[in-house]
Amino acid sequence: MTPTAGASGTSSPPDPDRAVWTRIEGIQGAPLDLMAARIGRRHYAPHAHDEFAIGVCTDGLEVIDYRGGRRRSGPGSVVVVEPGEPHTGGPADEHGFSYRVLYPAVDLLAEAGAGKGPPHFRDPIIDDPDLGRRIWAVHRALTGPGAEPEPLVRESMLLSMLSDLVQRHAERAGAAHAARDAGDTAAAWIARTVSARLADELAAPPTLNELAAEIGMSRYRLLRGFREVMGMPPYAWLAQYRVARARALLDAGLRPAEAATLVGFADQAHLTRWFRRVVGVTPGAYRNSVQDGSRPVRPD
Repeated sequence: MTPTAGASGTSSPPDPDRAVWTRIEGIQGAPLDLMAARIGRRHYAPHAHDEFAIGVCTDGLEVIDYRGGRRRSGPGSVVVVEPGEPHTGGPADEHGFSYRVLYPAVDLLAEAGAGKGPPHFRDPIIDDPDLGRRIWAVHRALTGPGAEPEPLVRESMLLSMLSDLVQRHAERAGAAHAARDAGDTAAAWIARTVSARLADELAAPPTLNELAAEIGMSRYRLLRGFREVMGMPPYAWLAQYRVARARALLDAGLRPAEAATLVGFADQAHLTRWFRRVVGVTPGAYRNSVQDGSRPVRPD
């Protein structure tokens, strides 16, 4: 990116945040999304994915807030975020960081574990240099001008890497699910009830006072319980859920302005701000990528 001259004739620095989103068809039951990014300043807003997020840090240091703790990843670190887990991340220092990430479907990881349910990863940061190199190699084989042209090779590289990830680092799915069920507390009930109510009223969500009155507790208790489970307050959960719904509408061919209205954002600019904070690219760049699944698209 070339610096541009301002009114005074001086050059302004390039945007330190860059991302390329790519969608690949035909490698799993649903399209496979991938992203390569360089983050200099931005911290992602709290959000969760419907799919796994499996990536590798390729340069610099990242801080990740996940499951109530803060972790760091550096070059070669493997990062695994499970579906539905609230998280956020950003640069650990002024030098920023780069990473590559794939978003495989839950079924693809479950299949890698011999069909015993979705695998569970206790730690989001995995020290496995060989696996880190292979994630990077798979990402390069699926994207970019030097992408591997043979579908059989690409599919084999991806599935082999996912199989080794699960076999080396995942816990037994049944035990993990039992532990989660045992933790189904009052806070979990609050989170389920409030998130379902917000999801039903995207365009005109109830106030915190209305939500608290409906479930018969104080606003303070509602906030504590919701944040304990979701890792974010209700307004932040609603914003990232709206982004998820907007993605589905963009996938279906709607324009960003149309999607913004349907999911409850004030306008396209409001959607764009949140979309970039959650997904990493603008709605326009994302829509372009899903319209042509084999072509990487840079932010507009």
